Amino acid sequence: MVLNSKALLVHFLTASGAVFAMLALLAATEAKWDLMFLWLVVAFAVDGVDGPLARRYMVWDNAPRFDGVLLDLIIDYLTYVFIPAFALFKSDLLAGWTGWVVIIIITYASALYFADTNMKTKDNSFSGFPGCWQMAVLVMFAVQPPVWLILILVTALSVAMFLPLKFIHPVRTERWRALSLPVAFAWTFFAGWAAWVDFHPESWAHWGLVLTSFYLLFAGIAQQLIPQRTRG
Repeated sequence: MVLNSKALLVHFLTASGAVFAMLALLAATEAKWDLMFLWLVVAFAVDGVDGPLARRYMVWDNAPRFDGVLLDLIIDYLTYVFIPAFALFKSDLLAGWTGWVVIIIITYASALYFADTNMKTKDNSFSGFPGCWQMAVLVMFAVQPPVWLILILVTALSVAMFLPLKFIHPVRTERWRALSLPVAFAWTFFAGWAAWVDFHPESWAHWGLVLTSFYLLFAGIAQQLIPQRTRG
């Protein structure tokens, strides 16, 4: 009974991401980008914690009434895709037709990717860019690249969703996890810091965001290029 209660609490924790998504959306409608991203960072932290807890308490056996995978995907689409795309569209980073192109590409490609039954690799990484648009858009808010570069990045990442490229899961991908997990924590810290100072252009958080994002984006591809040594 105790184990069933703990498993149910994990579902409740996952569902709290929907509340944080709504708070982020409300902030976005008022163009309070710093507050929006702070809520998205909180949702990102919850998403990083609930998975290990779900596996520890075997929620599929001990709280089977709720489908944890489906619940997680619904919230991930809101916090990883829908709200960041809305923010990019409403911000000053894009104007005119470019905003329409970006939100159509992001939401359409991501909807297909989230339904892709081959999105996971054997080592629990992602096959193709996993639609982490909240991370990409947050970096764009911090760095404020030119419009043409945003269009290139959005197009390239959308295409990368369906290419045989590996992207690590900082928690579940065992290879290099001793480095990947601290980098993911560092990214979360820098993201919260950047949002807290309202993306001040002189903040050191921007450098931390760029460096940690670069690692998280290319570590999986590097693993594909560098053969893993066999033990024994």
